[in-house]
Amino acid sequence: MGYVRTAMLMAAMTALFMGVGYLLGGGGGAVIALVVAGLMNVFTWWNSDKMVLRMHNARPVSGNDAAGLVSLVADLARNGNLPVPAVYVIDTDQPNAFATGRSPQNAAVAVTTGLLRRLSREELAGVIAHELAHIRNHDTAIMTVTATFAGAISMLANFALFFGGSRERMGIVGTLAMMILAPLAASLVQMAISRSREYEADRIGAEICGHPMWLASALEDIQRAASRIDYMTAERNPATAHMFIINPLHGQRMDNLFATHPSTENRVARLRAMAGSGERRAPAARPSDVPRSGRTARTKSGPWG
Repeated sequence: MGYVRTAMLMAAMTALFMGVGYLLGGGGGAVIALVVAGLMNVFTWWNSDKMVLRMHNARPVSGNDAAGLVSLVADLARNGNLPVPAVYVIDTDQPNAFATGRSPQNAAVAVTTGLLRRLSREELAGVIAHELAHIRNHDTAIMTVTATFAGAISMLANFALFFGGSRERMGIVGTLAMMILAPLAASLVQMAISRSREYEADRIGAEICGHPMWLASALEDIQRAASRIDYMTAERNPATAHMFIINPLHGQRMDNLFATHPSTENRVARLRAMAGSGERRAPAARPSDVPRSGRTARTKSGPWG
């Protein structure tokens, strides 16, 4: 159902974009808008991972990292039947993580130092599994395309006053309304797609790590910390907020039209139900990698501080 919903929302985004193009330039405008969108999507799809990692000052982690992050990612990737992605760390106190890349063969997972300091090994495995689920579902490419569409629609709408055809078709009032409503509608569709993909990544991530409650506990811990710890790079680049496992800009208490993420309470409830029904697989991580209880002894003076 998640894939059907995403396909419908993507179709709505494409129709909205072509509709704005038609209102601006008639049939020819719709075709031009579609061509421009295609070119923008190809460029963004090919370069989005490098741009986002650079934007957040992510640094690559080698295979001999002291905390065993790379080996944990590799174990979970194998359990999810995925190529092992590149691993990056972002120096910020807010616990968070995201995945990027145009395909599973060209993917990367980035986690913050705050995440590594605050989560237990079990919770970290849950977070990594969630990000690997995004990679396996090709969500990184889907969200790149929708973000590009949303930006292009806003750009076209802002140019509406300069196109005589739109004023002749709709009048000045209609043109002004389109300038406001078209970007708003695009943002709503983009956010709806983002929320849908988060639920699906939670479900598949729980299957990859084998323990839904590891991810549920991590989401609760991240939400508590993210709601009170600022991440200034994300604040300066709000268009990347949908990529993170928890909204880095502010907490969301309910699923609403303007939320980039589902509410954490709803996500945790679904994972608890999944754990109660026994929907899980054997975890990929070895017992020596993931302790059965307790948090990892990682402080600001440790390898990730």
